[in-house]
Amino acid sequence: MKGVFSAPGDYVYFKSQVPLHKIPIGTKQWRYYDFGPKVVPPLICLPGIAGTADVYYKQIMALSLKGYRVISVDIPHVWNHHEWIQAFEKFLDVIDVHHIHLYGTSLGGFLAQLFAQHRPRRVRSLILSNTFLETRSFAAAMPWAPVVSWTPSFLLKRYVLTGIRDGPHEPFIADSVDFVVSQVETLSRDELASRLTLNVDAASVGSLLLSDSFITIMDTNDYCAIPQQLKDQLSERYPEARRAQLKTGGDFPFLSRSDEVNLHLQLHLRRVGVEARPDLVRGIPNDGTGGSYSESEDGKGDRDDQPKDDRGNSESPSRESELSPAPESSESHGLDEQLLNNAKYSFNGQQERLRLCELLSKQQNIASELHSRFTLEIFLQYLLFIRVGSLYIISKLFPETLEN
Repeated sequence: MKGVFSAPGDYVYFKSQVPLHKIPIGTKQWRYYDFGPKVVPPLICLPGIAGTADVYYKQIMALSLKGYRVISVDIPHVWNHHEWIQAFEKFLDVIDVHHIHLYGTSLGGFLAQLFAQHRPRRVRSLILSNTFLETRSFAAAMPWAPVVSWTPSFLLKRYVLTGIRDGPHEPFIADSVDFVVSQVETLSRDELASRLTLNVDAASVGSLLLSDSFITIMDTNDYCAIPQQLKDQLSERYPEARRAQLKTGGDFPFLSRSDEVNLHLQLHLRRVGVEARPDLVRGIPNDGTGGSYSESEDGKGDRDDQPKDDRGNSESPSRESELSPAPESSESHGLDEQLLNNAKYSFNGQQERLRLCELLSKQQNIASELHSRFTLEIFLQYLLFIRVGSLYIISKLFPETLEN
């Protein structure tokens, strides 16, 4: 988490291809990505305290190429769990989504379970990763929770970052930590305070109408910020849920082990009956305008110039298909190994083209850090010289002061 952060090349490509949507709904501002065929029931990704909609960019890139629709959202400013349920339901109404599949990590997994408990007709399945059932232990560890809304932003960020294990890490895990830390720096004081409040507000998940067979629990075996006792409670609550164990991955396996996570997400969606539509995934036409994911839009003109509205349709269909599709197997339900290989190699072409830029950027960061250290050493020597000089002048002008 030290040094200057350089955005990964595939993230830079993602930002250039996938539009970010911002819509006001009541007093809430929603920030989200929505990519993939609109005819497919969406997988909605909910981040933890330190996450944003951007942390799931690897899932958006990989799964949309397979014909799935992925929505990744920021948790808005809500201060209790009842407000969260109401706000999220309004968001789904505005973007015209009725039945959903939820993938939540940490706090996002807890909020996903609460929504499934109170709005069972809308939630078709759950994927829960490194999450928990109740907030009591977090409230006990944060006695200053009543004043969190008045706490300065830099203190809230420091508190959140202390919960992220700081090295040594495997390279992929270290990169995931650096990326999430960069996202924390973009969060406002109210965003951090509201998320911390949700994390300690007294609540627990009750019984779900959703069958365990529609739940997948995906945890890392090395370490994460969620205590093992809380993860064990989750497993005991859903004894018949599918298990997806990741040998390593840390707190953010969706970044550090994205290939494995994407594979498990695909297997889960296939198992619960979500039919991908790879036939609606199109490449970039010669004119660079892209195609539409919606069958009903075929033959219609470009909608890039149409005004945005509060129904959440700020995205333009022409942007929805600009990612080059990965090679599809002749059988949509081929072997799991084929799925994993596709997930691994979907964006190798782009990554190869950007690898040189990343290397040059890292070298520039190293040079910048060395220059900063050299400047600091010169400055400290200058201060030492000034201090010694001042003592010498005082000794000459006021010798009696030093003698006393």
